[in-house]
Amino acid sequence: MRYNVYVDGFNLYYGALRGRPYRWLDIRRFAQGLLRSGDEVRRVRYFTAEVRPSRGDPGAPERQAAYLRALRTLPGVSVHYGYFLATRPTMPRADGPGSVRVLKYEEKGTDVNLATHLLLDAFDGDCEGALVISNDSDLTEPIRVVRERFGRPVGVAFPILNRNPDGRRRPPSNTLRSAAAFERFVTDSRRHRRLLAASQLPAALADARGAFARPA
Repeated sequence: MRYNVYVDGFNLYYGALRGRPYRWLDIRRFAQGLLRSGDEVRRVRYFTAEVRPSRGDPGAPERQAAYLRALRTLPGVSVHYGYFLATRPTMPRADGPGSVRVLKYEEKGTDVNLATHLLLDAFDGDCEGALVISNDSDLTEPIRVVRERFGRPVGVAFPILNRNPDGRRRPPSNTLRSAAAFERFVTDSRRHRRLLAASQLPAALADARGAFARPA
């Protein structure tokens, strides 16, 4: 079967890539390795938002831009943008009574954009099946609709290799599992680490703008 792949970029990053040596990921090759032998990746849609510089990591936007530029060198890969919303809410303190005003950044649009393209591609007959790489339960309903309304299998790959900040394992979403036609789990197993290591982009690349390299 010919599959379209829909990647929740931040969910994949925080769930499996952050702090790992696999961040220069050839997402097309990686997705192909998650499918059955004989199945084919037709196109990959990568959903993200442009990060902002922070005091602790002012170079993050440049590194992200280099990676997104690298993704665009791959055939059949497109990048779709949401955005970050900055607010200044007053929130209760974690270390005692009272409240404090904080600066809060929230990613907006990724789940809606992914759901929209998943549904449109199914409506247009753009694929025979779909693979969603995410652990976001908000995607449960569009996956269910594509399966039931259009009769196309939609699998979910859960990026749960990394642990939560509190040290606990990241569990896969049970509601998302209930909607999926098949499951893949990107874990800390030797097989998945081998797949990630084998799915790295070349260190040096070129596009219409010229040559560029993997950030240090």
